Amino acid sequence: MVADFVSADYGWLKSPDGKQQARVVFKAGKACQGYFTNDDILNHASVAMDILKTHYPDEDHVLLFDNATTHLKQADDALSAQKMPRNVPKDNKNWGVEVNVTGENGKPVYGADGKVLKKTVKMGDGRFADGSPQSLYFPDDDEKHPGKFKGMANILAEQGFAHTSRIQAECPKFGCAKGVTNCCCRHMLFNQPDFVGVESLLEPHCKA
Repeated sequence: MVADFVSADYGWLKSPDGKQQARVVFKAGKACQGYFTNDDILNHASVAMDILKTHYPDEDHVLLFDNATTHLKQADDALSAQKMPRNVPKDNKNWGVEVNVTGENGKPVYGADGKVLKKTVKMGDGRFADGSPQSLYFPDDDEKHPGKFKGMANILAEQGFAHTSRIQAECPKFGCAKGVTNCCCRHMLFNQPDFVGVESLLEPHCKA
């Protein structure tokens, strides 16, 4: 596969002398170079921005990406209510985000069965209305639930929503009524600013 940047003004992106270029030739496949991951996308964007900054610094540049999954990938611990349990997990269990195990080269690690190995990590902090962080997990020294996920009902209660103990986890088949934002815990969280405003990894990378 070939990945490159092209514009109406410059054509294929490269330095004026052609010695630097943004083109990447990638031999995809498990038996070759693996697959073009989000890390490859970020590195490719860096190459393009370095060329633009060095050789075309006097103009504003806009990088356009489509909505391919590798472009939209968020941080592994990014906020999402999609699979959150409503309540605190039972004893000897906890809840977190399942992510791929990666090697030192940033590529996924495969098991003997040919499938990518997985591990569970804690979801990152949310935000209160004043911008201060809200941990989604009880402290490790909590007497009742050390290190446990708080559950959607407790998270919403901390945000000031009343009667969360009476709200269901999600509407059947996620069929929330149009325009209603307090019908279920999951829908309520989906509509909170910190959940709505989660960026893809590519956005802050390019901004930086």
